[in-house]
Amino acid sequence: MGVNAQHCSFVLLAEFDIDRGAQLTYQFPQPLGTDEGLLANLMLPDGAEKHLEDWTIFFLNQTPFNKIAPVLALETDGGSMEDNSELLYVLNLVRTKHDKTLRRGAVVKAMAICTPHPFIQIFKPVLLLALDDYFSSPSQDCLARLFDAVNSMNLSGAPILTRSEKLVMRNSERKDIFIEKFAPARASEPAHHGARGNHRPSGSTGSHKSFDAMMRTKDSIEGDRSSTDTSRTPSTSHRSGAQYSPSETSFSLGGSAVWVDDENGLVDNAAPPGLSSSHGSHGSSAHTRNGRRSTDASSNSSHGQHSRPPLNTTPSDPRLATKDTHHYNTTIDYKGHQLPIKMPLFTFPEEVGEYSLIQLIQTFSSSTVSGPLHPHLHSNGSLTHPIILLFNALVTGKRIIFLGHNRPAGQVSSYVLSACALGSGCGIILQGFIERAFPYANLTNRDEWESVPAYIAGVTNPIFESSGSWDVLCDVGGGRMIVSKDIHSSHPPPGLPSGVPPLIMRTGTLKAESSIGSEDDIGRAPGREKEAQKSDFTARADNADNVFIEDIITAINYHFGETLVRARFVDYVTRFVRLASRYEEDVLGTTNIGFPSVSFAEGPLETPQLGSGIVFSDEAAGSREVLANASRIEGWRRTAMYRVYQEDFKLNLAGSALQGFDVNHQLWRLRNARHVQDAEVELIMRTMVDSVRTYDQVVELLSHTPPHNGGLLPLSFGLFHQQEAVRDLTVDLFTQLRMYPVGVQFLQALNHFQRYAYVRQAHAREARGPGTRDTHGSGLLVPPIPFSRTPSSRSEINLGAG
Repeated sequence: MGVNAQHCSFVLLAEFDIDRGAQLTYQFPQPLGTDEGLLANLMLPDGAEKHLEDWTIFFLNQTPFNKIAPVLALETDGGSMEDNSELLYVLNLVRTKHDKTLRRGAVVKAMAICTPHPFIQIFKPVLLLALDDYFSSPSQDCLARLFDAVNSMNLSGAPILTRSEKLVMRNSERKDIFIEKFAPARASEPAHHGARGNHRPSGSTGSHKSFDAMMRTKDSIEGDRSSTDTSRTPSTSHRSGAQYSPSETSFSLGGSAVWVDDENGLVDNAAPPGLSSSHGSHGSSAHTRNGRRSTDASSNSSHGQHSRPPLNTTPSDPRLATKDTHHYNTTIDYKGHQLPIKMPLFTFPEEVGEYSLIQLIQTFSSSTVSGPLHPHLHSNGSLTHPIILLFNALVTGKRIIFLGHNRPAGQVSSYVLSACALGSGCGIILQGFIERAFPYANLTNRDEWESVPAYIAGVTNPIFESSGSWDVLCDVGGGRMIVSKDIHSSHPPPGLPSGVPPLIMRTGTLKAESSIGSEDDIGRAPGREKEAQKSDFTARADNADNVFIEDIITAINYHFGETLVRARFVDYVTRFVRLASRYEEDVLGTTNIGFPSVSFAEGPLETPQLGSGIVFSDEAAGSREVLANASRIEGWRRTAMYRVYQEDFKLNLAGSALQGFDVNHQLWRLRNARHVQDAEVELIMRTMVDSVRTYDQVVELLSHTPPHNGGLLPLSFGLFHQQEAVRDLTVDLFTQLRMYPVGVQFLQALNHFQRYAYVRQAHAREARGPGTRDTHGSGLLVPPIPFSRTPSSRSEINLGAG
């Protein structure tokens, strides 16, 4: 994104007049071409005079009634005309200054920025100064200065991350993650591979003109394509027989070191080897040989927390100025004030502003839930947790209102944005929440936003509670969650229509009612509502959802941060979708939103085949879980979100760097399965070694191994497997991960015992000298003599034991 990119599309100024009400005073640089009364009332929320300052958020180009139509289209820095149909995120600041000499006793003014960026929170500092400026000297010049200042913000040096890179970054607490992407590109080389455009999974976010899309230009794409093959794959020597394991001099303290490539060699494998050097760290040393650096295992925390990045940097290296790579640091120059700006690099379009899942959970976890039970909402009957009920309402397309009477409108807006993140899995899994969200809504255009199917709205006027046009009402101040008494007429409960035979589940021991195409019928069938409720509302205190929420609340009480809570809900939504895929297989016989559910197969005359799909501890438990979730899954399948996810899954599958196998399935088997056949473990590791070679493949694998799930722990089990072939394959895989800085960081996060096992086995293989090539296809050398196993390799915890 160049210096003159369009970060700010419009600046608005609204004031309250005691005779005429809310008035839109200025629109810069031109009128938006939409209802000015609507904009003014959104900028001056109900009860604004009760608060000295308030922030509100709303969207434009979201629905037909708030679509803008400016006379002149704005030009982008590429020279093309800006698309007027893109979603605009509006950050609004309203301020009240009391003055007893005035008729109303106060002056209320509001200023708003309309931007195509969902990370609108970065503009708060400059908006504060601009509104102060307007109070001091009210004129349109204040809006012009703000408009020019924001659009002069330079984001040209910000790296663009792919979907997998964003997933790795958002789950990592390391402040040097992907720090190599902040290094300036060499003038004699094409752009670094980090400048590739991010993955846009579907057309569902096409209208969201994100930072990534604005950064992408035709020339940079062509340059990236030309450099991909050389910058994202190991050098020729790494792919050939010259590929290596750590040498004898790469170890210290009896081989307890983890050997780490010199970062320059990782990024540019053609670079000449660096000179040998050592760095004192807690009494240990780092040795360099052939441009490769060894990091003592005892010098680093087993949790991967490091005080310095694993790069060879000099005091003049610009990367040292980056304190946290999760954000790109830049500035906005407003009237001589250099305002520091931290732009997040890991967010998705469905994540808007500064939302907080922790605040949402703490507010409604102890809420009292009232109203009738509904199968879509009460997946655990009367014991359904309020947060799970809210999630069910979100994914099944219910109309939801957050009511904050006498609360700041900004607080209510925050709950709406948090709910969108809750239902979408932080924008990573599901799409379509922001397009039906109204963070702040009022009576002015009530008929319009209430006509939007499955709306999610934040209001401050208590009159909406009695309106009856909602399905679920969440009272922010009162701690209540109310299900509408008319929800059964609005959304008929599912059931089994007469004449349809029951569905036999895979085990043949459980039966589930097929609700495909049956909800409307059962809602019309007299006398069947009680029957449906009786079968669908079996409440259990130890329900998996309740256990999950208890874990989340415990983590919050122990002061775990927002990052972990978001990651856990991403896992939760991911499992919900995979469970829905299994449900479709059971009901329809096939699915197009997930991998087919098959187990590992091995026969004397057949080629072994890896399993795929969701995994359960046992098939009976899986059938019970599918049956318990059938109603809310069926409710989700009837929404527009489901159709969008179908397209997303298809595009993600086609664009995946890891083709041909279900990564999540294999990692779950290694992490949680009680009994795994030796042949399955070997095939999993062999498939990983054959498939994980390029940078994209490495990052995608690491995106499936977040730290809160143990990182590389399930893969490290292979280092202690009873079969030598599995141990060798694990060493090969870790050696391939080690070729890239992010892989090095994940290896450093292993504990001392795991790192020592990797180094010891890699050292032992090299000590045996050159031998025959391995048959794994990795190019690493296979030891010519047997590996002497220690008693620890026969432990019961090893894969394949039992």
